[in-house]
Amino acid sequence: MKSYNVIGIMSGTSLDGLDICYANFQLKSDWNFTIKKAHTIQLPKEVKSRLKESTTLSGLELSFLNNHLGNFIGQSINQFITEYKIDTNEIDFISSHGHTIFHQPEKQLTLQIGNGANISALTKLPVVCDFRTTDLALIGNGAPLVPIGDQLLFPEYNYCINLGGISNISFQSANNRLAFDICPVNMVLNHLANQLNLDYDKNGEIARSGQINLDLHKQLNQLEYYKTPAPKSLGYEWVEHNIFTLLEKSNLSNKDLLRTFVEHIAFQISKNLSSKGKAIFTGGGTHNAFLMERIQALSKVEIITPHEDIIDYKEALIFAFLGILRWKNEINVLNSVTGASSNNIGGCIYNPFPIS
Repeated sequence: MKSYNVIGIMSGTSLDGLDICYANFQLKSDWNFTIKKAHTIQLPKEVKSRLKESTTLSGLELSFLNNHLGNFIGQSINQFITEYKIDTNEIDFISSHGHTIFHQPEKQLTLQIGNGANISALTKLPVVCDFRTTDLALIGNGAPLVPIGDQLLFPEYNYCINLGGISNISFQSANNRLAFDICPVNMVLNHLANQLNLDYDKNGEIARSGQINLDLHKQLNQLEYYKTPAPKSLGYEWVEHNIFTLLEKSNLSNKDLLRTFVEHIAFQISKNLSSKGKAIFTGGGTHNAFLMERIQALSKVEIITPHEDIIDYKEALIFAFLGILRWKNEINVLNSVTGASSNNIGGCIYNPFPIS
């Protein structure tokens, strides 16, 4: 039996913090995992502000931010290791998703920052990062990446749905794993809450108090992306151009915008849950009680909300797992979900010391 201890790092587009998940993975006949420690570190105001404006930065400024974020991630990992008294000799490596700045797969462009070399230098541990670019070079979407983890770590569920900045789904269809981004979630809900000087709409209570605007709801559901077959993926640029523009034109109150967008999310997700079965929901949006009520009301599936560690850290957990597959030089990106010309092995490895 082979065992790996890996720290997985996830910085989501919703900017709600840096997720750190230390987990053990064991391969017998199947893969098994145990989350040993997990924690979310809030982004400092200065880092959060820079990430919000990152798409407008010059090349030089973005390069500085890449290094700065790498240093912040490295320092955060060291703090995590110290706080939880983790023996660094037991850690095989760190696996970091980075923070997505640009994602335009139609132009073979994706950029995740948070320099892996800086993380490795500060932690004195190997780092696996930059998981998406090989798939883009192979004419894929570079997303979603989590489905192979869903397939190998959560095989008992018919659907795996993550409600993060953007929602995504993965499921088995015959011999293939299929997956795609469904629609924005916290990227939009938090944006609207921020306008009310709130970090987020706790439990969806503001949305619950609002009214659905049927005209806006219809316009949202008619966006071309929703008619496009998979493989497909979303990025901030698409949300900014298509969603924020519609919301700003509507002249509705924030509570009505939140109510309408919650309904939009629930409608789009339920539309993709076409058969009965079990659906595991994870990600920050799963804590939005009103959103989950609306998804259940429109769906036929049995909704499973797992242990809080899985809800909050499943993506960081799976990026740790993707790092293991890269470490073993095994396929960790499926072309059945990304549309690439072949399955591939994504990820760069930074070693702090010479390999003997």
